Amino acid sequence: MTAVTITGMGLLTPVGRGVDDVFDALLHGRSGIGRPPAGHPVAESVELAGFLPPVDPGKIASGPDGKVMDRTVILAQLTAEDALADAGLVVGENVDPDRIGVIIGGVGGMATLESQVLARAARGRAAVSPYLLTGILPNMPAARVAIRFGLRGYTSSVGTACASGAQAIADAVRLIRAGEADVVLCGASEAPLFPTFAETFGNARALARGWDDPTAASRPFDLRRNGFVLSEGAALLVLESAEHATARRARGYADVAGYGVNADAHHPTAPRPDGTGAADCMRKAFANAGVVPAQVGYVNAHGTSTKLGDVAESVAIGLAFGEAVPAVSSTKALTGHMLGTSGVVEAAASALAVSRGVLPPTYNLDDPDPACPLDLVRKEPRELRPEYALSNSFGFGGQNVSLLFGPASTPATETTTEGMAW
Repeated sequence: MTAVTITGMGLLTPVGRGVDDVFDALLHGRSGIGRPPAGHPVAESVELAGFLPPVDPGKIASGPDGKVMDRTVILAQLTAEDALADAGLVVGENVDPDRIGVIIGGVGGMATLESQVLARAARGRAAVSPYLLTGILPNMPAARVAIRFGLRGYTSSVGTACASGAQAIADAVRLIRAGEADVVLCGASEAPLFPTFAETFGNARALARGWDDPTAASRPFDLRRNGFVLSEGAALLVLESAEHATARRARGYADVAGYGVNADAHHPTAPRPDGTGAADCMRKAFANAGVVPAQVGYVNAHGTSTKLGDVAESVAIGLAFGEAVPAVSSTKALTGHMLGTSGVVEAAASALAVSRGVLPPTYNLDDPDPACPLDLVRKEPRELRPEYALSNSFGFGGQNVSLLFGPASTPATETTTEGMAW
């Protein structure tokens, strides 16, 4: 079976931008959660959220074309640029443009849709832009990335809610293993911080609320958790066949050793309380990779900080691993929930745990919920190089994705941790 290696990462998150900046924040507890800035579109809609650091979209969205480009598209192009540069890929030089694909998940340009609906309500039919469709279609982040960088291979979008980014990675693995691509740029881009989208979660009482310190609001597996924190972000990984990566002497962060994808077939929003769907998904990832649970030393949990979700995932992990439950943490305590993008950032964190030998903890975990009886990494990083690490992502509709990461197969991989500081 073809080995699939991560050779590049583009990460744009509330805790920072770029591999080292983001992973250092996850290790040392630098939160990206805060109050909405004055004048922000969600200032009257949410108490707190995960906001991106300032980015300059000028070179992406300059001129008339930029005026019709949704924020999801801009963020996707910025992270695509970062990921390709990190991988050392130059299209047409060390990768065939017909052999590189693009798969980007997300809900699409909902902010554009809201602004256009409001414009029509206020000014009538003539206010509706003829570019509305290219602003809202969920395939536009992938399409715009393909156009900008000349990527002519398999191109697609994934819409499985908060599992979208992780499923984009699973789909990319399938493409490479099937010989349909040498390289795939995959992940998600989400820009949900606008009024209507944020308010639907608030009215459902799904968001964390009542916290004097915004950075304490997201607290996966903690008894005091009372909802998740909505965040924006984009993240793309470069997946590459080990053969292709070796031929160009590319560094690999880690291999995507296996994946599981399935559905709870239970409820539009709630997970199966008995954890069976998610547990089966994890088992599929083990089988797909040809490993046993005892070889997995770390799980980066979906861990959103909701009452039902954290317990259901804890039950599922127990079912999937049996007596071999590994160390578990959730990095959403710092990033908040970036919807489909979360699974990509957490995949990156899991891959880095394998390659750098350190596990990011769950911050804000002061009083672990007894209903979540796991070996929870909390308070500080844990030095451990797991043989394999698992990343879980679960979405509305009962969409489950589990990704398994192992050591990179490329000879050029740097495995030393000498001089690194956690």
